[in-house]
Amino acid sequence: MKTIQQFRQSPSPVELKGNGVRLVPLQVEHAAALEAAAADGELWTLRVTSAPAPGEALGYIEHALAGQEAGHMLPFAVIEENSGDIIGTTRYHDIISAVARLEIGYTWYARRWQRSHVNTTCKLLLLRHAFEVLGAGVVGWRTDNYNIASQRAIERLGAHRDGVIRHHALRRDGSVRDTVMYSLLAGEWPEVRKHLEYQLTRSHAA
Repeated sequence: MKTIQQFRQSPSPVELKGNGVRLVPLQVEHAAALEAAAADGELWTLRVTSAPAPGEALGYIEHALAGQEAGHMLPFAVIEENSGDIIGTTRYHDIISAVARLEIGYTWYARRWQRSHVNTTCKLLLLRHAFEVLGAGVVGWRTDNYNIASQRAIERLGAHRDGVIRHHALRRDGSVRDTVMYSLLAGEWPEVRKHLEYQLTRSHAA
């Protein structure tokens, strides 16, 4: 009989930092700064992103905090340490403690920080905390079938493409998307960690 794995430690608000990036627990006080970050690139105009439109940042944060209170989300603000600016957000979601599973998502960054070291750093921090502190058995991702850039970024992490859930969720424009699912098992983490650390070493050397 297969043993059921549970988290070693319950997911709870925590600050994570490294490589000039800090992930801090998302708060309502971050609304104005988060809205400013989303304005860099007008990210709300992209049909495959969760970034809030003007005037919606507070509600966006309150929804995330309600998920945290319910125990299935843990949201973070992403801060660039040199400037102290909030440059985006990410979170753990669909947390299922009974099987030590969580997903990483709702991730977006101001346009000037896209294709930089920031996303790789955030994924390293979140995965390291999930596997090495919380004791996760698996970490998952999900993305829009048309968000090719997100799919490629997840695949570069070394995650396994599990499949596609068809006609799965509403987009912000009211259309219904197919969702591409990915996962990374605890046993696969050591090799992925080495790969992410290598990528960051290369980016700093460039």
